[in-house]
Amino acid sequence: MVALSLCALAACTDPADKAAKKRIFSPEDPPQAVAAASEKLPPQDAADNPAIARRILGMGAAEATERLGAHHAVATIDWEWTQAGKSIRLKETRDLVDGPGGISGDFAAKLSNTNNAGLEVLRVGGRVFARNTWGRDGESRFRERTRDRGIAERLREEAYGGLGDVDELFRGRLKLTAQSSADNTATFADRTAWKYTVSLGDARPDQGPKLPPVIAPRNGQDETTRRRQHFFEARSPVSLQGDLLVDAKTSVVLKAHVVGHLVVKGEDGGAGDTELRITIDTALSDIGKNVTIDLPKDFMPDEDKPDGVAAALTRFGLSRKNVDGGVPAAAADPTEDEAADEEDKPSTTPTATPTPAPTTRPPKTRPKKK
Repeated sequence: MVALSLCALAACTDPADKAAKKRIFSPEDPPQAVAAASEKLPPQDAADNPAIARRILGMGAAEATERLGAHHAVATIDWEWTQAGKSIRLKETRDLVDGPGGISGDFAAKLSNTNNAGLEVLRVGGRVFARNTWGRDGESRFRERTRDRGIAERLREEAYGGLGDVDELFRGRLKLTAQSSADNTATFADRTAWKYTVSLGDARPDQGPKLPPVIAPRNGQDETTRRRQHFFEARSPVSLQGDLLVDAKTSVVLKAHVVGHLVVKGEDGGAGDTELRITIDTALSDIGKNVTIDLPKDFMPDEDKPDGVAAALTRFGLSRKNVDGGVPAAAADPTEDEAADEEDKPSTTPTATPTPAPTTRPPKTRPKKK
């Protein structure tokens, strides 16, 4: 008995067991954005420390909301592609209203451009609603999205992350320089901010993981995929210029104006080099104000399949009687129920009883001897 007690005591004091119990019964780790928001990022060191500059420029919407509180962020991006004397231009607007509550609070995100394309998403009280911002009759009605996991958070990050997208597009070469050695601060939206000048920095060493080569399909890549991959691999930054203001208390970018130019070398036998000129302007407002985001009016409930597909199936007589869980079924046709009941009833018409097969085998006959 004493030996068993000593063994149990030794097992309880084993360092591995203690570490396992501490890990199992420890409180759950906070979300990544909350943990990142608690990290100290001295904005005055952004010019001398590239790691801090990358964190400030690449800060997402969830982390910015945890640091800054409720706010309204607007970004406009002008894209202009030029090749062989022809030019294509597109203007994009990204709008994000973040309410109080940090990462779990309500928000409204909207993306739109001059090609009449876009998407708007609301998250109110944990419920998500979305709609297109284009169509023959203008903006469509909101529809509740109960099964699109992560759509709201993804659009929230995209609406806020314009400056980080530009930095990534220019291969992380957006460099920050203090505007003044004496007094490098300014006031924006009643907040003290650090002033920085934007320029094109030196090429960064490739420190990322080595990815395996892309496996091409048997018949080769489609034209769109091939062009996108060539742009990603052959883009070469030419210039960057502008300025931005970084909040002295939270290290969130309050205002930015950046103009960039990059070149994509043409492929063999192609139409020559392609140039991209981009201009981005971002600004925050309504910082700390108690913004209320209401439920959309006359929103439509979620559906298990689009109306267009359902209508086509019904037209060809392929409508389904059963629907997915959580979606109310349409009223059943009483004539169909009566027909089904008639099929299930036992038949009263007498039928001939089949003759049973013989149970005895016929006797074997031996061939007669000659």
